[in-house]
Amino acid sequence: MQGFDIEQLRTLVAVVDAGSVTGGAPRVFLSQSAASEQLRKLEERAGQVLLHRGRAGVSPTPAGERLLAHARRLLALSDEAWRDLHGVAMRGELRLGITDYYRPADLARLLARLGAQYPQLRLHVTVRKSGEVEAAYAQGEHDVGVSMRIVGQGAPARATGALLRQEALRWMAAPGVRPERGAPLRLLALPDSCALHQFTVGLLRRRKVPYSIVHVASGVAGLQSALAAGLGIACLNESAQGPGVAPLAAPHGLPALPKVAFHVLPPRQGEDALVGRVREELAALLAA
Repeated sequence: MQGFDIEQLRTLVAVVDAGSVTGGAPRVFLSQSAASEQLRKLEERAGQVLLHRGRAGVSPTPAGERLLAHARRLLALSDEAWRDLHGVAMRGELRLGITDYYRPADLARLLARLGAQYPQLRLHVTVRKSGEVEAAYAQGEHDVGVSMRIVGQGAPARATGALLRQEALRWMAAPGVRPERGAPLRLLALPDSCALHQFTVGLLRRRKVPYSIVHVASGVAGLQSALAAGLGIACLNESAQGPGVAPLAAPHGLPALPKVAFHVLPPRQGEDALVGRVREELAALLAA
């Protein structure tokens, strides 16, 4: 029979979220050896390696990331079925802070699905820069936060919470717009308080690429509009590409770009049970 064992999937999610087998095993009430055996059986069932293992902990392979997204949805459905049969409603108010780089074209649809699924849950959504989301979450202004980090920079993955997805950064522009040889790069950006802005200009300076900031947008939507209007070139993650914008096919003279990772910020000590349940539901929904 085809299919996966849901407890093995639960172990995969716990281990990835914790960043290690040692940290993930207690979350699913297993010993380290038992959790490792669950993962071995899951990889055997999948027929693929699901985790990179190293001294720094574990991280999902491309196959592991795909299965992780399915696992979150299946676990959320399992929990929903349990609540339905036991008469436990998802109701109350919750404040969500989310980075504006996260799937801007899909976000409204995803949140609408959550609202339709849980009509008694009142969600207050604030879209802002990742640093602002993290600061507001630390101050208790948000119940759940979603932020973006550049892979390889800042806090390790396990310190930033459950991984939703990784995306490549790209140099983007309107079709037909190209860097002019010998001229400073016409750079479009968000304000310099934005971490991606800081990374981009720092990278250009280190690689000695001349540039001029010709437009500063207040948010990703404004940056997408400026790109589509042909005003210049910007660094954006793939899901924030927007209509009328395309990656540069051959960005001559521009440095290669890393990936970014989106995370649901980790639980706070003593948080309400509703918040924990909604965080799990959102992680499954947003990773879909």
